[in-house]
Amino acid sequence: MSSVVLKRTGQKMPIVGFGLWKVTKSSCADTVYKAIQAGYRLFDGAGDYGNEKEAGEGVRRALKDGLVKREDLFITSKLWNTFHAKEHVKPMAKMQLDLWGLDYFDLFLVHFPVSLQYVEPKDKYPPEWWGLDGGVHLQNTPFQETWTCMEQLVDEGVAKNIGISNCQGSIILDIMRYARIEPQVLQVEIHPYLTQEALQKLCKTLGMAVTAYSSFGPQSYVELGVSKSVSGLLEHDLVGSIAQTTGKTPAQVLLRWATQQGIAVIPKSNNETRLKQNLECASFDLSEEDIKKLNALNINLRMNDPADIDPRMAIFA
Repeated sequence: MSSVVLKRTGQKMPIVGFGLWKVTKSSCADTVYKAIQAGYRLFDGAGDYGNEKEAGEGVRRALKDGLVKREDLFITSKLWNTFHAKEHVKPMAKMQLDLWGLDYFDLFLVHFPVSLQYVEPKDKYPPEWWGLDGGVHLQNTPFQETWTCMEQLVDEGVAKNIGISNCQGSIILDIMRYARIEPQVLQVEIHPYLTQEALQKLCKTLGMAVTAYSSFGPQSYVELGVSKSVSGLLEHDLVGSIAQTTGKTPAQVLLRWATQQGIAVIPKSNNETRLKQNLECASFDLSEEDIKKLNALNINLRMNDPADIDPRMAIFA
């Protein structure tokens, strides 16, 4: 399987993984097990997804049945926004490890560069964006405090690699000024409607791997204004035309657009055929012209923006 070599540790991160966002608790264990059977080795989870325990059950079942060894897998999780303070980072990382039933994470990310007031896990977990009263409550925890604690997770073997998610260039450059252990991976939304080429170039210059989420973009027509809309990428005429020419599916075309540029992807599917098709997206090449045409679809359409919840969290402004 194709992989991305992480700069600090030299660890190989599979370029195609399985994303656990919105995988239901009831199906998660079986989904993870079947994905391992299909050949997936990278699983991308998070404290906010609410399915860590079940994902871990799928992993442990696969280990017990001899499908894989722990060292064959690359398990990623993320620290949620309510746990950024120095007294909460390590306890939460260890709690998440316990939920997974693992001894270490291969990669642990800061989910958003937004610090929210602490919510006791016994009262609400995952806490999501809202406090117990239903309101959004920001907290004055500097990112440097959080990152210093993330570095300690590496020192103590809780995580082999650490990284960031949903960060733009300005905060990345700030982290680089004080980081003892630099972020190894940036996970962000990237698809042909949101190419983020300048951000990609910055990460390449810094030697930071990039993982794309929401690779398929919007799933249906999206209204952009009074008289303008765009089609879902899987239904886009250009994507369909390239799929027909290459003999691949529209999903494989969109995933290959990213992986051919060295960007890791984390799609998910409960369908066995699509599971295998997604994993095989690095088995062919798009022409340089096709990649340019897909890049030209960019309209900076962002689907995951905390500012839609509260304008004080306009991290992409």
